[in-house]
Amino acid sequence: GADLSHVFCTKDAAPVIKSYSPNVIVHPVLDTSSGVEDVEKWLPALHSMVIGPGLGRDEKVLQNTKVIMQKCQQRGIPLVIDADGLWVVAQDPSVIQGYRKAILTPNVVEFFRLYNAVLKSPFNECDHSGNLLQLIQAMGNVTIVQKGEKDLISDGTTVLACSQQGSGRRCGGQGDLLSGALGVLAHWALTAGNEETDGLNPTLIAAFGACALTRQCNHQAFQKHRRSMTTSDMIEEISTAFNKLFES
Repeated sequence: GADLSHVFCTKDAAPVIKSYSPNVIVHPVLDTSSGVEDVEKWLPALHSMVIGPGLGRDEKVLQNTKVIMQKCQQRGIPLVIDADGLWVVAQDPSVIQGYRKAILTPNVVEFFRLYNAVLKSPFNECDHSGNLLQLIQAMGNVTIVQKGEKDLISDGTTVLACSQQGSGRRCGGQGDLLSGALGVLAHWALTAGNEETDGLNPTLIAAFGACALTRQCNHQAFQKHRRSMTTSDMIEEISTAFNKLFES
């Protein structure tokens, strides 16, 4: 549902991304010495930033990414952080400490890494909600989506669980669909404000919506493709899934 999608990437990745679709605007700047400045000049035109999918762990790229996170916060831009973006946060949790427009989307392994980096205390495997609240509160009430059999979503005060029916198959890249959808929904929800979300934190509403949409896409694609389903098949279901969940 985004009007435009800008992709900031490395020089080597740019030709592949450009050939994937004419609908994305590609900026091959992340691994350059002027990468931060090249991204920063576009920030006034952006309504949200998704950081992490396809990022990699090149040291220069990660350093530039860390500074870009800080620049986005200075402008109040919502941040959705996934994959290697979460690696950046785990190495230095202060980079998003207390930023309440940040939404992190860790899987089980990424959550455990964050928990250890921030709390440095034993992990209670019997109390997932308690672990989630502890981590979020220690990070200054960012929002976290802990992906799993049920997606647990919290801002440190409220915990929501999304158990929208999906399927028994989870595709590689499915998390990228979630983080991309969340980038759009976070802007919509924050623009609408608390008065349109029944007093709930807009980041919670956005996260729940993105989780439900991803699961619905998964469910619909699995009905057609069964075990051969890929994330590309899920993307084809976005329009009908969105309509079914939010517009019918």
